[in-house]
Amino acid sequence: MNFDDSQAIYLQVADYIAEKILSEEWKTEQRIPSVREIAKSLKVNVNTVMRSYSLLQEKSIINNQRGIGYFVATSAPSLVAQWKRNEFTRTDLPKVFHQAKILGYTAEEINELYKNFLDNPS
Repeated sequence: MNFDDSQAIYLQVADYIAEKILSEEWKTEQRIPSVREIAKSLKVNVNTVMRSYSLLQEKSIINNQRGIGYFVATSAPSLVAQWKRNEFTRTDLPKVFHQAKILGYTAEEINELYKNFLDNPS
């Protein structure tokens, strides 16, 4: 995994896990890799992954079954989707809208570009 310097690594690990859940690679009520397994596969410190898992537990996205491991919560897909939508709306969209305004795009042009993207994803 290539990490971005603009965001804490534990948040990027949490995003990685969130993507696994949203893509349904990790299904609800399924056991997920241990902290050590994730740390090894992503080549990060175990404490970093533990911090990611703690964040996801606070958000009720994963839960820990003592002695067994971590599992994807039943409501995880909807919780992750809402969390990521809020984050996107708060951080990414303002940047996109700012650039669109500077470049002189109209709302209709942006809408058309988005429709074209949906029809022909790359």
